[in-house]
Amino acid sequence: MRVGAARAAAVRWVSAHARSAPGYRGAYFSGSTVGRPDDAELAPSSDVDVVVVTEADDPPAKPGKLRYEKALLEITYVPLAELGDAETVLSSYHLAGSFRVDTVIDDPTGALRALYAAVAPRFAERTRVRRRCLDARHRVESRLAAFDASAPFHEQVPTWMFPTGVTTHVLLVAALRNPTVRLRYRAVREVLSGYGQPELYRELLELLGCADVSERRVRHHVAELARTFDATVPVARTPFFFSSDLTEQARPIAVDGSLELLDRGEHREAVFWTVATFARCHTVLAADDPALHAARLPAFEAAVAELTGITGTADILARREEVTRFLPRLWTAAEDILAANPDITG
Repeated sequence: MRVGAARAAAVRWVSAHARSAPGYRGAYFSGSTVGRPDDAELAPSSDVDVVVVTEADDPPAKPGKLRYEKALLEITYVPLAELGDAETVLSSYHLAGSFRVDTVIDDPTGALRALYAAVAPRFAERTRVRRRCLDARHRVESRLAAFDASAPFHEQVPTWMFPTGVTTHVLLVAALRNPTVRLRYRAVREVLSGYGQPELYRELLELLGCADVSERRVRHHVAELARTFDATVPVARTPFFFSSDLTEQARPIAVDGSLELLDRGEHREAVFWTVATFARCHTVLAADDPALHAARLPAFEAAVAELTGITGTADILARREEVTRFLPRLWTAAEDILAANPDITG
């Protein structure tokens, strides 16, 4: 499917399913398709992110991934209050990118187009880009600090791994690149190569623990993930914020996306989302099918050990300290990218 056709399907979904909802205030595109031309091919392992704006301060649980007219959409809600101030949006690394170009799908109040008009001309200003880099760095620090060593191991792993992965976002933001979720390591590898810092990429992989992992072992653990994923989908009942990532509709991204990276020779880049999805499966299984959780737990623990070098809480605590010590070096690299980026203004 072409990006344009998928976007058109998203527009029709908003018209048919979002517009009539109480508190609806508009919708816009976000994520990896922002800025891509309509005639670009949308891979089966990619979706179209749609953000629905609501006046509710506490919006309902996001619908997440759904199939509409053959397009895979990811639907998220955001309170209008979070978008009320252009300066706040310009300083938020996960919000600003959606308004660097016109992504507005529907804007009954005019607020979204006014926000776009205020954000787009200043998106690449040096002070704003630096604030967004600081926002990403703060997310690394705050979420690592919130790590709960008393939580079950399958919950400890993602609460260490996700903020560790945000180290890539600091650099992507400095390069004015989309701080993508699943493909963050591939994206930052390209940035570091383009800015003459390829050696830093290995350091990022070492923090994750997969710098020297083999393609054969990654492929083995992706196969084990597929078994766990396919067993989780039918029994999942308890709602989690990531529940829509563990559905039949999401399998092309959650599992096949990692296989796609493997086939491209990017096995190290597949580790992050493989382990993240594995951990999420076990969070669901622990709640909804404890016997299956116990039966599949050795495969998860083996994947974490072989792909990241983590075997228990002590390892995670040690790795957390490594990430913290790395942050000054990361910040220097981000400043170097800011200085060299020809698209930065001011």
